[in-house]
Amino acid sequence: MPTLRQLFLANNAQTTNFPLLLEFERAEGVYMYNTKGEAFIDLISGIGVSNLGHSNPQVVSAIKDQVDKYMHLMVYGEYVQTPQVRFAEKLISLLPGNLQSVYFTNSGSEAVEGALKLAKRFTGRAQIVACANSYHGSTHGALSVMGNEEFKQAYRPLLPGVSFIRFNELDDLELITTETACVIVETIQGEAGIRVPDAAYMKALRARCTQTGTLLILDEIQAAFGRTGKLFAFEHFDIVPDILLLAKALGGGMPVGAFIASHTIMDALKDNPILGHITTFGGHPVCCAAGLAALEVLLNENLIASVAEKEALFRKLLVHPAIKNIRGKGLMLAIELDSFDLNKKIIDRCIENGVITDWFLHCSNSMRIAPPLIITPKEIEKACKVILEAVEYYS
Repeated sequence: MPTLRQLFLANNAQTTNFPLLLEFERAEGVYMYNTKGEAFIDLISGIGVSNLGHSNPQVVSAIKDQVDKYMHLMVYGEYVQTPQVRFAEKLISLLPGNLQSVYFTNSGSEAVEGALKLAKRFTGRAQIVACANSYHGSTHGALSVMGNEEFKQAYRPLLPGVSFIRFNELDDLELITTETACVIVETIQGEAGIRVPDAAYMKALRARCTQTGTLLILDEIQAAFGRTGKLFAFEHFDIVPDILLLAKALGGGMPVGAFIASHTIMDALKDNPILGHITTFGGHPVCCAAGLAALEVLLNENLIASVAEKEALFRKLLVHPAIKNIRGKGLMLAIELDSFDLNKKIIDRCIENGVITDWFLHCSNSMRIAPPLIITPKEIEKACKVILEAVEYYS
């Protein structure tokens, strides 16, 4: 009789020749439990998804309640479905006035695709500007605006008319012109190893887009919902995008994404042609019910208020000569080490000792620290002790 691991390798598509092959039976709070009942602290939140931790009771209850009512009814945008309406209403109530219309998608990548289409359709322009070392997803359009040739060269040709600027470099903003449909930028770069821009740069980016009639798309797929210590990361910079991208933590553990714009911009998808963006499962009612519950927990329990304090504790504890730098904002951090080889050894030892972390696609010498926002000071101390032991072991 084949084991579950053997069946996984035989029947499930693999994305590398060396998958982690960890087997988990359940997860609760900041912990995941393997088939032996051993607990692992999740320091990466499923890559920014589980901001409330795993199996939050209110989210689980909302999912069960919605399943008892109905699941899929119709492609997105045709029927008035309570979970979609209430979730959109709540999101809009928390956003600046020009972000008025929510288009729910299946994922972050689809939110990117929809936003790029919308920008081209609204402006009538074809050129797109993105950033070096950016990450926006793996579908063809999202891959086209990824700023790392290593991960995209095998899939060319991609979208034409895409050019790249350096993130946080003021001089490059001159490359945004009246021919540019949109600039797509991560408010805080994730896979580049958590790069936080200067406020002056973000204000200049906003001003340049306004000056040239270019739509500013801010990708907060990783950074939103309290991860950086603000509900939305753009709040750190006192700017507002024309289109906002959300996913990951948006669904409280369920798959959902969104792109959000003004009614004026979003209405461009209504005609010439009609049905300018279509999705069958986008805004699935169960996912929207989960997302609304997760957002209400985040706000009602005031989880964002303690993020800065928890960031400070990580920075205080993670001190070692082998740690070159700690970059980031809130609980979106990167620990810089000398090399990928050292980083990978430390990550593997951390996993062996019950702490899950990983590295970044475009910055392989840095370790990701992005735990659920509910992590306690004692759990931070426990996780940091494991990390420091691994760093010391290989130093």
